[in-house]
Amino acid sequence: MGPTLLSDLQSQKETLWINPLIASDHITGDGIQEIVEAEQRLTRFAPYINRVFPETENGIIESPIKRLKNMQTVLQDDAQSPIQGQLLLKCDNELPIAGSIKARGGIYEVLKIAETVALKQNWIRETDDYSVLATSRFKKLFSQYSIAVGSTGNLGLSIGIMGAALGFKVTVHMSRDAKRWKKELLREKGVKVVEHAQDFSHAVAEGRKQCMLDADCFFIDDENSKDLFMGYAVAALRLRKQFEEEGIKVDHDHPLIVYLPCGVGGGPGGVTYGLKHVFGEHVHCYFAEPVNSPCVLLGLASGKHEGISVQDIGLNNQTEADGLAVGRPSALAGRMINELVNGVYTVSDKNLFKMLALLYQSESIFLEPSAVAGMLGPILPDLQKHLASIQVDLTHATHVVWATGGNLVPDSITEEYVKKGKSYLGE
Repeated sequence: MGPTLLSDLQSQKETLWINPLIASDHITGDGIQEIVEAEQRLTRFAPYINRVFPETENGIIESPIKRLKNMQTVLQDDAQSPIQGQLLLKCDNELPIAGSIKARGGIYEVLKIAETVALKQNWIRETDDYSVLATSRFKKLFSQYSIAVGSTGNLGLSIGIMGAALGFKVTVHMSRDAKRWKKELLREKGVKVVEHAQDFSHAVAEGRKQCMLDADCFFIDDENSKDLFMGYAVAALRLRKQFEEEGIKVDHDHPLIVYLPCGVGGGPGGVTYGLKHVFGEHVHCYFAEPVNSPCVLLGLASGKHEGISVQDIGLNNQTEADGLAVGRPSALAGRMINELVNGVYTVSDKNLFKMLALLYQSESIFLEPSAVAGMLGPILPDLQKHLASIQVDLTHATHVVWATGGNLVPDSITEEYVKKGKSYLGE
C-alpha cells in the first residue's frame, strides 16, 4: 500500500482503490457447485418458510430489481456528468423476514444448522417436505440448542428472527454501533441481546468465547463463516434469472457494474463471488465503505487482511452507517475475493445522507445510511476513468446499486434520516 493511499485514508478523504490482483482465471467449477448446493438447500426449506412466513413468495426469500430512471437523472445533474447505460437498484432492503441483505447469509446458515440437527437425529430426510419443521415436535428439538452471533444489527436481526421462529435459543452480541430499535426488535422476538461498549470485532469475539463454553451452541461467525458466504452468493443465481426475465444482457457489449456496501466483507464478498462465477469477466464489482471504517480496503490494499484494523492507522471506526462500522475485515471473505473484487471506494457520512435524501425524493424509496453507500459509485469520476482505461464500454452497461437494508427502520427514524439528508442538499 503506497503512502498516498495511506495518507488519503488517514485524512478521511473519499478514495478509490483499484485491485491490482484482479483475475478471471481463478473462477472454478467447484465454486459454482457450492453455490448451487446452497440454492438447493434453500429450495428444500421453501415449504417451511412459506408456512411460517407467508409474506414470502412460495417460501423463496428474494428481492426485486427496479429501474431508477428519476434517480439516474438526479445523479447526473448532481455530478454534472452522464451515467452511460441503465441504473438499477437490487432491493435487498425489501427482502422478506429480515429486511436486509443479511437475510441471505444469516437465514441460510440458521436453516443449515436446523437441517444438520434434524438429519443427525434421523427426523427428516432431504427428500421430505420441510414444512414439518414448523411443528411443535421440531421446535422442542431445536430448543435444546443455542445459536450465538456478534452483530452491528442486521445480521443479528436475520439470525434472531429465523432462529427464534425455529425454536432455537438465540443470543445476539451487539456492538456499540448497533441502533437501539434493532435491539428492541430482537428482544420482542424473544432473542437475548447482550450489549457491548466496544465495536463489532469485540462483540464477535465475546460471542465466540461464550458459545465455546456450551457444547450445544452454534456460533455464526461473521468474520469466518463459509456458510454465510455461500448464502450471500446464491443472490447471483437469482439475479441471473431476473435479468433473463427482464431481457437484460450481460456480455462484452453489455457489461454489468455492481456497487456493494461493505462492512466486514462477508455480504458483498459472497455476492461478488457468486456474480463472478455466474457472469465471469463481464461483471465488475466495487465495494463501498465509510471513510472512517475502510477495513476491507485496508486489508486488501495492505495484503494483511484481518491482520490490520482501521484503528491501526488512526481511524476511530465511528460512522452513522452502523451496518458498515467494522474495524477489522473478515479473514475468510478477504481471501475469497482477493482476486475477484475490482476495487473499493470510501464515502463520507455526509454523502451517505445526501444519497439517501436524493433517492427518497426522486423514487420514494427509503434506505438506511449504510444501505445507500453504493449509490455514489456510478458518478465517481475516477471509477469511470478506470473502466475506460481497461476498455469497458459503458454505452450499454447495466449499473446495479445493491440496496442492503432499510425496510424495518421505524417511521420516526426514517423521517430523521431523510430530514438530515435534505439538510445537505442545499449546500
